[in-house]
Amino acid sequence: MVKAVVGANWGDEGKGKITDMLAREADIIIRFQGGANAGHTIVNDYGKFALHTLPSGVFYGHTTSIIGNGVALNIPILVGEIRSIVDRGVPMPKILVSDRAQVVMPYHVLFDQYEEERLGGKSFGSTKSGIAPFYSDKFAKIGFQVCELFDEEGLRGKLESVCATKNVLLEHLYHKPLLDVDELYQTMMEYKEMIAPYVCDTASFLDEALKEGKNILLEGQLGTLKDPDHGIYPMVTSSSTLAGYGAVGAGIPPYEIRQVVTVCKAYSSAVGAGAFVSEIFGEEADELRRRGGDGGEYGATTGRPRRMGWFDCVASRYGCRLQGTTDVAFTVLDVLGYLDEIPVCVGYEVDGEVTEQFPVTWKLEKAKPVLTRLPGWKCDIRGIRKYEELPENCRKYVEFVEQHIGYPITMISNGPGRDDIIYRESPLKK
Repeated sequence: MVKAVVGANWGDEGKGKITDMLAREADIIIRFQGGANAGHTIVNDYGKFALHTLPSGVFYGHTTSIIGNGVALNIPILVGEIRSIVDRGVPMPKILVSDRAQVVMPYHVLFDQYEEERLGGKSFGSTKSGIAPFYSDKFAKIGFQVCELFDEEGLRGKLESVCATKNVLLEHLYHKPLLDVDELYQTMMEYKEMIAPYVCDTASFLDEALKEGKNILLEGQLGTLKDPDHGIYPMVTSSSTLAGYGAVGAGIPPYEIRQVVTVCKAYSSAVGAGAFVSEIFGEEADELRRRGGDGGEYGATTGRPRRMGWFDCVASRYGCRLQGTTDVAFTVLDVLGYLDEIPVCVGYEVDGEVTEQFPVTWKLEKAKPVLTRLPGWKCDIRGIRKYEELPENCRKYVEFVEQHIGYPITMISNGPGRDDIIYRESPLKK
C-alpha cells in the first residue's frame, strides 16, 4: 500500500514529524520532488534534526529511503546530510538514489543567486538553492541525470555545449565569472564517486516492492499553494507539490496511492513572498512566532522568520481538495493554548464580495480575510493522548475547522515529539 504525506498550504505544516511517525509502519519512504530548498524538522530519540534531502523516515533501521527521479539532487548536500546524522549516533540508513534523478549543478546555485540579485525588490524570495534554474534546465532538456555521470565521454561533450550557452548569460546579463569546462568536469567526477554507492533503478525496485505488498510512504515538500500549476503563481516552487505527482516523481502507478495524509497547521505560516490573506503582523505575529513550532517559527533551511497568520479555511479546503485528501493531520494545536480567543479565516472579501472559493493570484492579492473568533482553552494540552480528554473549547476548534474544510481530521499533533499525537475518529471519514 502507498500513502502520501503532503502539505495543504504554503509548506512548513509539520510534514516531517508526521512522516517520521508514519514511517514506523513503512518499509520504504520516498522523496518524490523538490530539493534541498526546504527542510523538515524532526524530533526523536536521537535528538532534533533539520533534514533537507533525506526522507524523514531515515531514523528507523527497518526502512529503505529513496531519492526519487523527481528530486532536484544536490549530491554534496545529500552526502553531507547522511554523514551528519550518522555522526550523531543514527545507524547508517539504507539509501537508494534513482539513476534518473537529475543533478543540481554548481552553476544552478550561482544562477539562482545572480537572478535574485538582478531582480532586487522584485525577487521571488528564493532560498538560493538552485531549484528554479535546475528545473528550467530539466525541462529545457539540458539537465544532467545521475546516470550520465557514468558516461564520461558523453558527459564532457554535453558540458561543453551547456557551458557555451551559460557563459553568454554570465558575461552579458550577469557580468560574472565564466564557467570552466575542465573544472566542472572534475567536479562531476567527484560527484560520481560520492553518489555511486547509492544509485540504482529505483522504479524497478519499487515495482518489486509493490508486488511483495510492501508499505510505501511518499513524502512531499512544501504545500499545495506552492504548486506551480495550482498555487500562488508566480510565487511558487518549481516542481509539483501534489500527491498526484508522487506517482511521477517516484515512478509508480497512480492507482497505487491509496491514502493521502494532508498536513495542516492549526494556524498559518509561510516562508517567502506571495499572497497570504490571513497574515498577521506586529506584536500579535511576534508572539505566535515565538511560541510556534519547537523553538519558534523559523525556516528549517533558511532560518528566516516565518510569516504568521490565523488558520485559513478557504486556502486549506482548496489545498486538501487538490491533494485528494483522505486524512488531515492537524499540527501544532498546543501552540494556541495562550490565546483568549482564536480568529479563523472562513472567507475572503474580494472587491466587496465574500467568497469561500480560493481565487487566482491577482484576485487573491486584493482579498481581505473574513474572520470568525472562537473561544480559546487557555491551558497546556501537551501530554494528552485521547481526543475526549482535550478541553471542550479545543475540541470545538478542531470540529469547527473540520466542518469548514470538509475533510476528516484523524490525527492531531500536540507537541514536537514522535509520540505527541492524538488519533481521532472523524464523522467525515467514510
